[in-house]
Amino acid sequence: MKSLNNPFVIGNYAGEHYFCDRVSESKELIDNILNGRNTVLVSHRRIGKTGLICHCFEQPEINKNYNVFFVDILATTSLQEFVLALGKEIIRTLKPKSKKFVDYFKNIFVSLRGGFKIDAQTGEPSFEIGLGDIESPETTLDEIFKYLGNADKPCVVAIDEFQQIGYYPEKNVEALLRTKIQHCPNCNFIFAGSEADVLINMFNSQDKPFYKSATFMEIGRIDIEKYIEFAIGLFAENKKKISESFVEKAYNSVDGVTLYVQFIMNELYQIVPQNGAVNDEIYDKALNILLDKQSFVYTNMFSDMTLRQKEVLMAMAMDEGGSEVMSSNFIDTYNLKSSSSVQSSLKGLITKKIVAKENGSYVISDRLFKLWLRRM
Repeated sequence: MKSLNNPFVIGNYAGEHYFCDRVSESKELIDNILNGRNTVLVSHRRIGKTGLICHCFEQPEINKNYNVFFVDILATTSLQEFVLALGKEIIRTLKPKSKKFVDYFKNIFVSLRGGFKIDAQTGEPSFEIGLGDIESPETTLDEIFKYLGNADKPCVVAIDEFQQIGYYPEKNVEALLRTKIQHCPNCNFIFAGSEADVLINMFNSQDKPFYKSATFMEIGRIDIEKYIEFAIGLFAENKKKISESFVEKAYNSVDGVTLYVQFIMNELYQIVPQNGAVNDEIYDKALNILLDKQSFVYTNMFSDMTLRQKEVLMAMAMDEGGSEVMSSNFIDTYNLKSSSSVQSSLKGLITKKIVAKENGSYVISDRLFKLWLRRM
């Protein structure tokens, strides 16, 4: 195991030692893969879907027996962009090296021959494809699935933010993908996403192509007791100390959302000297440093809002009781204009992905942004 300068990893999967809990979730997802079941993996954003998938992909029963792929399509807006993202990931992972497979690869990916090059020094193939190279998305998609179907090992394809395909301008994307997946028995799929209502409609409505084609699996926040044990242990490994109360304080301040808890722990770990311990002064210093680092982005986000949106957002940040944003009590408490004004502001904030709906309530998506607003 490679030792990290800071064990509280942000964004990337660094191995089992730096991965907290998810024992039962990992077993469930791995069992689905081993038994040939496609999975719809649902959670709110930044809870840890990507980490869970990467963790499962690294387990020997998967790593040794499957080709695995992970593609995030959140930023895609069309079938063409989807095919480019999927194609790049699959080509990168299955890039052949022998002359026999180079020829086979070129024969399958007829539509992408323009992006195929051979390194003059190593003789290895390389692929430089852009959006303009996907002239016929459906043709390239056919080639991708043909290649997957003939891979040397079974394949597992994880597509993150899968609900995005429902927003593409093309009307046949769901039916097209469902047909390709049905005719690719060599592959299992993980359809991960953060918009539960969209995914439920997509996979649980009788008139939808993906109806009953995958098993649903939801993941929630990491249990606070598990995270406390995890954090204290990582601090102790480098002769640093953090008490349960400070881990709990960090966890609760960002509503237990994994990414933001890790951000705070990462900053605390960096500041605490060896043989030292987190105290109130160090905790406040770490949090202020963290928020200062984000201040440029948050200032620009805030300045781009309307006055009414700013008022609603500040009220949400300051509200401790978790009041319903549309309630008369909330509107009166924070002197907001009217329920219709609040509703209009929320719509704009949701469109900007600054606010989201979780478990029936409106929340500020970025929990650090919420703390920054409070500090303002």
